[in-house]
Amino acid sequence: MTETKELVKKLADKYGRARESLMPILQGVIEEERFVSSEAMTEIARELDIASAEVYGTATFYSFLDTQPRGKYVIRVCKTITCDMHGKKKVIEKIEDLLKIKLGETTQDKKFTLLTTNCLGWCHQGPVMLINSTPYPSLDENKVTEIIMDYMSK
Repeated sequence: MTETKELVKKLADKYGRARESLMPILQGVIEEERFVSSEAMTEIARELDIASAEVYGTATFYSFLDTQPRGKYVIRVCKTITCDMHGKKKVIEKIEDLLKIKLGETTQDKKFTLLTTNCLGWCHQGPVMLINSTPYPSLDENKVTEIIMDYMSK
């Protein structure tokens, strides 16, 4: 039995095999494997006795359910108009410059992935980014440089 198959079985044992168990199982796979692979989606469909297309549709609908490998640190910059009005573009350009990658890319050492995402709920303190699950509001070029340099040294 593959590690992914064992993981999905363990998560199904924990959360159940009903349709409403799909999200907790997908989140559990993300926590363990950092993304939901095609193999994991097939195993989830098998365990829950639902169509693979339903699992795929759910996994690809939510931006925080990655369906491809990402870096150790996933940087998600809010792409709403509020953050845009407060300098999101300069923040993204600074991150791209520091990490030598463009939006949607992962550094060669697999340490960072840079993405945009819909509202992070911090419109009153934009621009904002999330690194894994830690929010960083009220960003400017200097603040983002300090934050990224701190992560680079980890």
